[in-house]
Amino acid sequence: MIKRFTTLLLIFSSTVLWAQESVSPELKAVSITGGKTPSETAVTIGKQFLGYPYVSHTLDASPTEQLVVNLREFDCTTYLETVLALSLAWHDQIEKTNLASLDQSFRNYLTKLRYRDGRIEGYASRLHYFSDWLRDNERKGLLMDVTRELTGSISVAKPVSYMTTATYKYPRLTDPEIFKQVALAEASISQQSFYFIPTKNIRQAEAQLREGDIIMLTAARPGLDMKHVGLAVKHPDGRIHLLHASSDQAAVVITSYSLSEYVQGHKRLSGIRVARLRPTRDLATAAVETN
Repeated sequence: MIKRFTTLLLIFSSTVLWAQESVSPELKAVSITGGKTPSETAVTIGKQFLGYPYVSHTLDASPTEQLVVNLREFDCTTYLETVLALSLAWHDQIEKTNLASLDQSFRNYLTKLRYRDGRIEGYASRLHYFSDWLRDNERKGLLMDVTRELTGSISVAKPVSYMTTATYKYPRLTDPEIFKQVALAEASISQQSFYFIPTKNIRQAEAQLREGDIIMLTAARPGLDMKHVGLAVKHPDGRIHLLHASSDQAAVVITSYSLSEYVQGHKRLSGIRVARLRPTRDLATAAVETN
């Protein structure tokens, strides 16, 4: 069943407070302080959801593709998209107390992040593969892939075919037209080489990571590009940890281990890719160019 919720109520002062009417008990009133950059704000917002439950397939309940907004439960992708969209909307607002405008901006950014070219045109328009998600959102001007700039990165090419070879996990692919569209997307991704940081090199790259960097964890298995995603948070000792919606722990958490130790402990992972939200001034330019 699609979870419904009413307009997100945000009250801004030196801090940002939001609560919601007619929502499930899991959604509590939380307070956040906006950061100087969208990345800093994303971490502040993301921490407000610590402990919220991990639930998969929340985007697939409806037989028709539509924007699903759910602030009560997340998988790793919906968590990231929700947090980024809230952060971008906050920085996009001139008048922070204009609640209707803020809510609309949040929904617009969520659509832009989640769908190819920012348009909902059926199931295949959703950016299912994170390689596709990263490339599309970089083209929109929302973020930038910084992996190549980091110590220990290498260039590779990897064919993807996971969805079309595991159709039992994706009931929509029983539609031949949708299957064809997803297969075309896979073929396009497979032709693109990319930079990633292998597991053995992550430790030396950690010092270059920033608070709020988007950390995409690459998959070791054939046919799949990335397996997991979260946000970088820096601990007092300078080590980077991962803020993410964890299926293992069934909740939004910050890893107890550093990022390099976390990846080393998961044999199904092969390394990381790193993206960074653009500064506010660049986002304003991108918004003008894409509207």
